[in-house]
Amino acid sequence: MGNGESCSGQNVRSQFLPEEQAEVDRLFDALSSEKSGSNALPRSFSLKALKSHIGEALPQDMVTRLYNGMCRVDLTGQVKGPSESISRGQFTVSMSHLLKGNSKEKSLMILKMISATNRPVKAREVQKFTEDLVGSVVHVLNHRQELKGWAQKKAPGPPPRVQILAAQLLSEMKLADGKKLVEPQQLDCDCDQAVIEDWVFRAHLVSTFLSVVIHRGFLLHSSLNLATLVPERQVDQGQEFESILDILSVIYVNSHLPQEQQHRWHLLFSSKLHGHSFAQLCGRIPHRGPCVVLLEDHDGHVFGGFASCSWEIKPQFHGDNSCFLFSISPSMAVHTCTGYNDHYMYLSRGQQTIPNGLGMGGQHHYFGLWIDSDFGKGHSKAKPTCTTYNSPQLSAKEDFRFEKLEVWAVGDASGSRLANGNKSILDVDPEAQVLLEISGRSRHSEGLREVPEEE
Repeated sequence: MGNGESCSGQNVRSQFLPEEQAEVDRLFDALSSEKSGSNALPRSFSLKALKSHIGEALPQDMVTRLYNGMCRVDLTGQVKGPSESISRGQFTVSMSHLLKGNSKEKSLMILKMISATNRPVKAREVQKFTEDLVGSVVHVLNHRQELKGWAQKKAPGPPPRVQILAAQLLSEMKLADGKKLVEPQQLDCDCDQAVIEDWVFRAHLVSTFLSVVIHRGFLLHSSLNLATLVPERQVDQGQEFESILDILSVIYVNSHLPQEQQHRWHLLFSSKLHGHSFAQLCGRIPHRGPCVVLLEDHDGHVFGGFASCSWEIKPQFHGDNSCFLFSISPSMAVHTCTGYNDHYMYLSRGQQTIPNGLGMGGQHHYFGLWIDSDFGKGHSKAKPTCTTYNSPQLSAKEDFRFEKLEVWAVGDASGSRLANGNKSILDVDPEAQVLLEISGRSRHSEGLREVPEEE
């Protein structure tokens, strides 16, 4: 690999725009100001100065990693070992690689943040770095009060979401033999620069998280659009509501949504707020645009699906190949369409000869994800995988029971898509629809009105 490979022959130039370079220079001046009274040149800064500047914004272990990585940047290509303090050139090159660099440049900085040697690192060392990185993202977003209403932590129970997301990111790594890092015994395998570079390219959240740690840790003013990383959380009427998802789960699922739908999540249905009622569910989610459906079964498995189109109550499948299924706990994964069939979304009620419920993938009575109209029951059948999404069994048991179910509209608000002239009191007030059903009367207008056109 060669430490000199990263910076040998460089003119210590960065990829920053002039205004960004000016901000990096000002930051270096602030960090090295403790030596400003000395005539010693060139200026540099110490670990103590870095910790003092960042304060509580980042965990101390991550601050030390950043400092060590910067110290190990070799501007001469002569590999003399880490410097005793960080020079302006080292700082500029490090910030450029971390924020603007390609996969190769970022992988070199990651290796320097992990180890002082030029030899390959063990996979378990990369695992620890990844856990530190993921944990630092939660820490700094919480410290800067940028969680946007999402919870920092989920209910206790191993393994915590930091480790789950770190494991998911690490599973994207391909070792030198071409095999993915999925087995515990593989943690003793060597990871050279080529392996890390390929991993950074594959696991795009690694680069994103590095950028968040730097931008929010140092409070840089240069652009970092957190709107597509952490969506705004909206719950009607200011109700207190604790989601099944925590901040890391939201970030993971949100990162797989189309970009135009990543900035906002609006709660449409929660079994906690709206009751254990399939009628309520059907009254709240149709014609509201793309949605995320998720639930937690009685065994603690958290999983769901992304519906890329509006839900419609009808006895046919609908949706498109942008839909996917996902799991959050005990492991994180996204399962996309195979092209085998078009059984993306299904929502039916009141039918006599076909199932009534909400389903995604598979086929009748054999869905990848099924929520029965007999609310609280469902199944996830996949032997070996779901035909539509190539997903395994998402729930702990094939036939499961649940109490917690949520549906979030994603992207811009879609509640106004029903033209005012076509609204019924049953559209506006799902509780009125429930009362209608309890009385044994049918909704004659259902299915007779035209479905409003999507904006």
